[in-house]
Formats: sequence, C-alpha cells, structure tokens
Amino acid sequence: MFFLAVVVDVPEARRGDEPDEWLGVDLGIVNLATDSTGETHTGKGVRTVRRRNVRLRARLQAKGTKSAKRLLKKRKRIESRFARDVNHVISKKLVGKAKDTRTGIALEDLEDIRDRVTVHKARRADLHSWAFHQLRTFVTYKAALAGVPLRLVDPRNTSRTCHRCGHCDKRNRPSRDDFKCLGCGFAGPADHNAAINIGRRAVSHAADDAA
Repeated sequence: MFFLAVVVDVPEARRGDEPDEWLGVDLGIVNLATDSTGETHTGKGVRTVRRRNVRLRARLQAKGTKSAKRLLKKRKRIESRFARDVNHVISKKLVGKAKDTRTGIALEDLEDIRDRVTVHKARRADLHSWAFHQLRTFVTYKAALAGVPLRLVDPRNTSRTCHRCGHCDKRNRPSRDDFKCLGCGFAGPADHNAAINIGRRAVSHAADDAA
C-alpha cells in the first residue's frame, strides 16, 4: 500500500476594514446552523444516518465476532466522512454568504458545550457525537482564506433574549423551536432570534475593541 501526503500552503486573503455588520450563526442539534438572515441548515438527514448507525452498532457489538468488529470500524469511518462532508458544505455556504454581503461572521464560543448544554435523553447521543468543533474549524479557515473577519462571542442568554426589546427570560422559550417574548410579544423561530443576538454581540465586541 502506498500513501501520498501533500501539504499545500495557501496565503490568506487580505482583510479589509472591520465590517459594520456581522452574520450571526447559531449552532445546534436539530438545526445544525441558523444564520441571522433566517437561513437554516437542518440536521434531519444527519440524525437519520446517525441513529441508523447506532442501531447497527448495537447489533454488531452484541455479536462480538471479528467480522462484526471490522464492520464496526468501517461504519465509524463512513459516519466520520459523512459528518465532515456536511460540515464542509455548511461552512462553505456561510463563508460565501458573508463574503458576498461584505459582512463578518459571528460564531458562538462553544468551548465545553457538552458540559454546559442540557438536552433530552433522546438527543443526548446527537450532542455528544456531532463535530461542533470541526464545523467551527472549517468556518474559521475558510473565512481566513476568503478574507472574511470572524469573531467568537459568548453565547450566554442569546437564546433567551428578545432581539427586538432586549427582554431576557427563560420563559421566552416555550419550546425548543419557538421564541415568544414576554416583554414585547415578539414571536418567531428561536434559532433565528439567537443568531441575530449573536451577530449583534459581535458588533458590541468590535465597538469595545475600538474604544
């Protein structure tokens, strides 16, 4: 067997002035990414493939034969490549949109997300298996190559705060998908509302840096 390792150095595009607007991106499990324009990249297909593989792995692990173990390793590689391809597609679209609109990209700082986020038991496997860090890495390097500024912001309370009036309350999220402000009555998709808040948080961070 022969392996070829090729390293290509690609110079980063020159970055211009700090943008006035930022494309906020909310990352999640049901919707893998939702940006502040309202575009959503659903995770339905990803969850279908993953759960099918979970059932298959359970059967193979119960067998415990050498052929079953080989198939387990093969399925793991297939799922890893699938997740990588999905993350590449999403990151390419996000960076392309930001470049076309001359905005920066604002992402949640998802360090320790698995320790901070509480999910239902049915979605716990999705949380612990999805490559959030990989998606952020792909967006980061693609943005650098395209000359698109990128900021990581604290996601705390972005999903509970109304982007219209600023009212923050846990009860603003009556369900995972829905947002309804108890302050002003605004209602809409919860992920879109969070993405707008993430983009605005990047604006405030930029203002703080300038000061």
